Formats: sequence, structure tokens, C-alpha cells
Amino acid sequence: MPATVSAARFEHHREPIGIGEPAPRLSWFVESAPIGWSQTAYRVEVAATGSTSTFEVESDEQVLVPWPAPALPSRATASVRVQVRGDDGGWSEPGPWSTVETGLLHPEDWSAGPIGAIWNENPMRDDRRPSLVRRDFAVRPGLVSARLYASAHGLFQAEINGERVGSDVLAPGWTVYRERLRYTTYDVTELLAEGDNAIGAWLGDGWYRGRLGWRGGFRNVFGDDLSFIGQLELRYADGSTETIATDTRWKAARSPIIRSGLYDGEVYDAREELPGWSSAGYDDSAWSRVQLRRRDRSTLVAPTGPPVRVTEEVQPIAVLRAPSGKRVLDFGQNLVGVVRLRATAPAGTTVTLRTAEVLQDDELYTRPLRDAISTDVYTFAGRDGGEEWEPRFTYHGFRYVEVDGWPGDLDTDAANGALIARVLHTDMERTGWFASSNPQLDRLHENVVWGMRGNFVDIPSDCPQRDERLGWTGDIQVFTPAASFLYDSSGMLAGWLRDLAAEQLPDGTVPWYVPVIPADSMWNPQRPGAAWGDAATIVPWTLHQRFGDEGVLRAQFDSASAWVDLQAEIAGPSRLWDTGFQLGDWLDPDAPPQHPSRAKTDRFLVASGYFAYSARLVAEMAATLGRTADAETYGTIAAEAKAAFIGAYVLPGGRMTSDAQTAYAVALQFDLLPDELRAPAAARLAELVHAGGNRIGTGFVGTPLVTDALSANGQLDAAYDLLLEKECPSWLYQVGMGATTVWERWDSMRPDGSVNPGSMTSFNHYALGAVVDWMHRVVAGLAPDSPGYRRIRVAPRPGGGLTSASARHRTPYGEASVSWLIRDGALHVTAELPVGTTGILSLPGQPEETVGHGIHTRSLTLAEEVSA
Repeated sequence: MPATVSAARFEHHREPIGIGEPAPRLSWFVESAPIGWSQTAYRVEVAATGSTSTFEVESDEQVLVPWPAPALPSRATASVRVQVRGDDGGWSEPGPWSTVETGLLHPEDWSAGPIGAIWNENPMRDDRRPSLVRRDFAVRPGLVSARLYASAHGLFQAEINGERVGSDVLAPGWTVYRERLRYTTYDVTELLAEGDNAIGAWLGDGWYRGRLGWRGGFRNVFGDDLSFIGQLELRYADGSTETIATDTRWKAARSPIIRSGLYDGEVYDAREELPGWSSAGYDDSAWSRVQLRRRDRSTLVAPTGPPVRVTEEVQPIAVLRAPSGKRVLDFGQNLVGVVRLRATAPAGTTVTLRTAEVLQDDELYTRPLRDAISTDVYTFAGRDGGEEWEPRFTYHGFRYVEVDGWPGDLDTDAANGALIARVLHTDMERTGWFASSNPQLDRLHENVVWGMRGNFVDIPSDCPQRDERLGWTGDIQVFTPAASFLYDSSGMLAGWLRDLAAEQLPDGTVPWYVPVIPADSMWNPQRPGAAWGDAATIVPWTLHQRFGDEGVLRAQFDSASAWVDLQAEIAGPSRLWDTGFQLGDWLDPDAPPQHPSRAKTDRFLVASGYFAYSARLVAEMAATLGRTADAETYGTIAAEAKAAFIGAYVLPGGRMTSDAQTAYAVALQFDLLPDELRAPAAARLAELVHAGGNRIGTGFVGTPLVTDALSANGQLDAAYDLLLEKECPSWLYQVGMGATTVWERWDSMRPDGSVNPGSMTSFNHYALGAVVDWMHRVVAGLAPDSPGYRRIRVAPRPGGGLTSASARHRTPYGEASVSWLIRDGALHVTAELPVGTTGILSLPGQPEETVGHGIHTRSLTLAEEVSA
């Protein structure tokens, strides 16, 4: 049976149109091959500019291999297919053709500028009414293709001839706009017709000029204009091209969106609609002229990951009547998105939709939203055929929706789909799954998945519902391993890391959140902080480990090394980071509710531990990239920082100066203990877990580390005891309280059903859900053992009374899976590894075994205490 090959993939793009890489790296799956087969060479055919070239390379690599052909210019299309040769000397059949298209790669490719309404408005108010912009144009006979390259100061949705362009929402997303403004490439050929045509765009404030931040927030953080940037390029059969670019020939009018904000929601009056405004022949003589604004065209960049889209629809599971008489929809799931309504009503009828994550005393409870109004308002035009609407330029985190002013029978209408939750997030490919014999554990895993979906809305945010929603660096630092298993987050996070580097201060300081917005004195001016700043080293290293991408290390090395250089400067000759402001083990459950940084573990122990760990990672990055001198320099810093950590924080016998779970977890997981003290330290950690009744005793720093610190050091039972505890604080306490996402605080909801009274209480935070990565790797037993899963570790460690568990993951080489079942005192394991990988089978009490691709089954008798 010859090997078979998939279609080639380009970089990390799901949809490789308008990409920003002129020489995109290629990857492919060897979908099937004989047992024992291995690749020894590959052949790439590249069809571009009317000719086909073939490139043959002696290599066993198949993930992110170099582009073999000349670099592509802007607007170029190339088709690629791959063949592979095995060690038997035979070539596979070619895989399917796949096509890539570059975007506008150079500033001079742009002729469009930002244009928008010229009327006066108060830049400090939230009720600035968004605008529409439009223009007419003609299409000559012989049109072959058309591309729209589009972006905005603010948010946009484009239309051509009355039809929406694309399916993305909240475009162009949130970047460090002064340095990087993303544009999107749309194939709009099918929307055009010979003769008269029209193009237009809706505009909204979004992150660019809308309110951001808490305590009233800040407006106009990136600018106070609302502008569309659009470049429509028409290509004809005779080889000619024509460009319709945003300029002063466009016109503007006020939108039927009366007000729109990410935190506050959208107010829409359908009576103000302008029928046909984006269609040819529309009379725009009453529209206003536009103003051409400024944009450095060198800052326009193509996306590295997918856009935000609506990915699912959820119907309400119940229509409730609150004690106040209010009607409330329960969607059964804390989710992120908007509500779409469909109804018929007289003109002027207004429906108000207020969202919240929870109820208290059976009423919609909005206090956790702080100053986010989170309310959408729709006024009907009175059309006989009914009306359909959903907000364009906002999103909410919610499970419950209070409905006021509904024009019909809400119970019947909701049951018939009149009100639907539209789930939105960055449209990443799902790549990881987990299941077990414990339904509560499976629900925890599902909660983490929903939490990731709700917080990966263009940036990795901390929460999706209140007046914050920022890209906190510490949160994604701890969650990147879990994120990288559950979804292909490589392209999205690689783009966010570029923003991190853009926001990094000249001295190496990494902001607490990226992009940066103004904030109160606690966060500004920016100061270096451990665990948060270490996102500069840990996130790129994790992406390299999980996706096999050396390119992200190369792109981020200067940022990562600058961060460690700053840590080294702060620590000085002592090699201890023991001064300055730190958050430490943030949200330790024993910290005072209004002072979540006052953890049991010394914050400087945490800072010094992260310094040593990040220095080691930069040394390993340098070694991977062939930067020998840098590897030696940072390796020396790491060794010195480790020695200083041991001298300052480790006592004889393996006790830590902070006798707290996070201290031991950091020391063990960051390899900051002498070998002879690892077992005593792990034993003490297990004692602390059991002394605490197996309840969580760690915050944002310790929680992602503690189960690994236990299981990797002879304390597997204690790790399971911690995982499966049901009393607060614990993961399963939240599940038992009906949680459908992971909370910010372990007790965001108290046992009596009341909401934690703290001012910082969210019901959708992913950081504490980082434990699912341990569930994938240890409970199920599926882990990378070399970058990109080229070598896969199959090492299930049953415990906790579980009788089965499984995980599967779409690795860069194809799908890998592990499942195990305990039956009749024996452990039965099945692992399937994709072609191109090898596996290390590590089963309890058995010598490790190296295997190749294919299906592997093993059975072994377990000790009585394991099989019980």
C-alpha cells in the first residue's frame, strides 16, 4: 500500500487568501502508509505565473518546511501539491492541489486611505452615532476576479450590491493599532455584475475609539475618528486592472445604529434604515461628503490567524418569570455572542435585551458586569413581513437575557426560534478532545472549552462580560498549553505575540495586558511583574513545543531575551528578584477578597522562580535557533538564578521558606531544586494538599503547576485527590454549583447561591482551567515528547477511581489518540499515532517502549489499589 498525502497547508492559515507571507512554509499529513514506513524525501509542485516548477528535497520533515519557489509578489496566487518518498524508495501519488494567495505585501500597494463622515461630534461622549459610507462604480465586460482589501479605524462590515461581504464579525479585530492594523482580503467576484455596482460599509466604534477599561474607562484610546479603509481591485480578462479605493469621492450618512459599544451594547432603530443604500442606483444626493484621514500604510498587515465569526447557535432552554415579573431567557450555557431576534411588530415597538451570566434570587444579576451596561435595544420599522436583527458591533458574555417589550407570546416565540444566541469567537479549528468515566470531570473539561471560546475573541482576554476584556499576559501565559491542545491557536497567538513585542518598553518591560490601554495608578505607568511579563518567554516556547514552529521563536527571540535581560538587571549580582511591585500568586483562595495579591507564597519567591525559568527557556530558544553564544549566556544566568533561588528559598530537607503549595509547585516544575530534595518537597506538597482537605490552596501561578508537581514526583494520588475534590475551593465545586464555564474566583458563587460580593467576580475566566492540560497528558496520557508531537509520549496514569479516559489531538502530523479502560483488574490501553511520528509507551510499572505509527494495544494487570 503506497503512502497517501494530504493537501498542503500554508503557515498556520485555515483560509490562505490574502496572507502576509511571500514565502509561506508548507505542512502536510501523510494520511496513510505501511507500518514501519518513514519519509525520506518530498517533492513539491508549485504552479504560479503560468508555469509549474518541481522541487525535490531529501528530508523527513513535513511540518513548516521552507517555501521552495521564488517568493511570491503581492496579489499572487500559487497552487501546490506534495508527493513523498519512503524508505522503500517509492513515491506516493501527488496529494490534492491547494491554493494560496498573497495580500498587499508592501505599503506602496495601497492607494486607499481612511475615510469617514465629516460632521461634528463630541469625541468624549458614548452616544456618537456611527455612520455608513458608500460609492457607486462601474464594472466593464470581461471581469475575471475581484478582491476587496478592507480595514477600519473602528469596526466595519462591508456590503456590495446589497449583499454582505464575508462572514467575519468585529473586523478588523484588536491590535496595537499605531503599529499594526490588520486588513482582510475578500474574494467578492460573485457579488459583482457588469455595469453599475455599489460598495458600502457599516462602521462602529469598537476598540479603536469606544470605551475601554473599568471605573468609567477611557475613550478614543487609539483615535477619535471612525473611518473605513477599502481597496476594491477588479481584474479583467484582457489583463487590465481597476481600483476602487476609499477617497473623497465616497459619501457618508448616519447609520440606523444609534449607539454601539463593546461593553454597553447596541441601540438600533430600524425606522432609520436607508433601503438599498449599498446597491447600485441608490440616490445618495442627500448624503454628506467624507473626510480623508491619515494612516501610515506600512502599518497595514495581513492576519496570521482566523477572524472572529459566529460559530454556533444556541436556543433557550427555558423562559423564566422572575419575582419582579420580568421575563428572562435561560440559554443553559454561559456563552459569548449576541442574541438574534425575529418578530413582527408595529413601527416604534421597542424590545430591550439585557444580558448577564447569573441570576441571584431568581432575578437577572448584573453587579459583576460593573459599568458594562450590556444591553441591546431594537426599535421595529413595522414591516409586514417581519424583521430580523442582531447587533453588529458588540458582544456579551451571558447565559441569561432579560426581555422587555416583546411584541408577542414570548414563551411560544422563544420555543419557535424567535430569539437565538449566536456564539462568536476567533474561528480556530478544534483540535483536542477528552472524555472519562467521571461525568463531572467531563463537564469541567467542557467548561474550559467554553471558557476558551468566550475569551478568544480576537485577543486572549481575561473575561468577556464586564468593563475589562483585556489581553492579560499572565492569564494566557498559564493557559497556552491547554489552548494549544484544544484548538489550533498558533496563528492567533503568534499575532498577539507581535503585539506584545510592539508594546514592550525599551527597557524590556512587558505590559500587564496587551494591547495596552490607560488604567488607574495600579497599572500605569507600566512596571515589570513576574508571571505576567514571562508571557514573553513561555508563550512562544509553548507554541514551539506544541506546533513545531521555530519561526515563532525567531520572531519573538528579541522580545523574550529583552525580558530576561531586564529581570537580570533588576536582580543584579544577587540573581534574586526581591524588589518592586508583584501580583505573586494572584487570587490565592486564602487571600483577602479585596487584596488578591496577598497570597500565602512569598511573591518574591515567585518572581525569582520565574526569572530562573525564563532565563532557561531563552537559553533553550537560543540553542534551538543556533545562537550558541546566546545559549551560553542565558544558560549561565539560569544556573546562577537557580542557585540563588535554592540559597534563598529552600531549607534543608526540602522545605520551602514559604511553606505553601505554590512555593513547592514552582520549585518542582521549574526545576529549581537539587535532585535529592525533589521527593521530600513533593511529599511536603502532598501533605499540604491533604491537610487542606484536598481543596485548592493555589492561585493563578500555582494552580496550573500543582497537579504536575505532584504526579511527576511520586504523588499521583494526591494530584487526583486535588482534581476530584468537590468542596469549595475546587474545580468540581464549580461544576456542582452548575457552572458551565470556569470562574475567576473559586467561590464566585457561594454555596447558598449568592454571588461573591467582591468587585472582581467573573463567571468566565480560563486561567484556572489550565488543569485540563494535565488531564490530557497525565489522566488520558497523550503528550508531546518533542516539538510538534514528532515524538509522542503515551503515558496514562489511572487514578482517582476512574475506570476509563481518553484524549485525541490533531497534531501537526495528523490525529493521535490514547484511550484506556480498567476491566477485571487489568489496564487496557489503545494508542494510535500518525505517520511521521514515533511514540514512547510508558505504562504503569512497565519499561518504556518505542513504537512507530499505527495502532498499538497493551494490557497489563494492575496493583489492587489502582484497579479498585
